[in-house]
Amino acid sequence: MPCTPTDFRRMALRLPQTEERSHMNHPDFRVAGKIFCTLAYPSKEFGMVKLTAAQQADFVADHPAAFRAVPGAWGRKGCTHVILSKAGKRALQQALLAAWRNYAPKADVLASLKPKPAKKSRR
Repeated sequence: MPCTPTDFRRMALRLPQTEERSHMNHPDFRVAGKIFCTLAYPSKEFGMVKLTAAQQADFVADHPAAFRAVPGAWGRKGCTHVILSKAGKRALQQALLAAWRNYAPKADVLASLKPKPAKKSRR
């Protein structure tokens, strides 16, 4: 099922310490004051995640219809467009989490890596 701008926004805002602001007339999402993803640029069909070059290469190779490098220097630094109508929710969630981890405070990243305790069954 393809993703929508609403899906992108909801997934981004679920990440700890994330806030939505605006940058150059489109929404951006920040952790610790740093932008890790944006929405609706160059048009509403796109999102952008700030990945490392290696992460970008992996997402583009694994999901070539959904992810591509932003043109120019920004793309060479890891900025990656997400074509929302082509992205699956799991791939988008993984890309947002990777971008978030690139900019989040280390304590938050470490906390996000800890396994969640198993729920006790009620019998």
